[in-house]
Amino acid sequence: MCCGVRYTVDGELRPVWNCHCERCRRFTGHHMAASAARSADLRLDAEETLAWYEPAYGVFYGFCRRCGASLFWRTDTRPEAISIAAGTLDQPTGLHTEVAVWVAEAADYHVRAGGLDEYARNSSVPD
Repeated sequence: MCCGVRYTVDGELRPVWNCHCERCRRFTGHHMAASAARSADLRLDAEETLAWYEPAYGVFYGFCRRCGASLFWRTDTRPEAISIAAGTLDQPTGLHTEVAVWVAEAADYHVRAGGLDEYARNSSVPD
């Protein structure tokens, strides 16, 4: 939002997943709508304001410490991948929302749209 963090993805992006887990809700203010890419395909063009928060061992949320924009999510268990907040991608993305995960933790005010495959936990999603 403030251009303190800028990035380029030089590879394929995964379709968007909506994550309703409590941590993602608190990080974004709603649910995390995120694409993902191979970590090797993400190039940070500017990162002077990038900060990482580790709310649980090996789980990291990346954000801009100047404007507060939610940017990335990664985990030590899958270092080859990084999730990217879909709202930070330049339009048009050509992406579509594929699934909703952690719906058991969805906010009580949120009305989920029909037409998406839903999984109570992220670990339930088929590979």
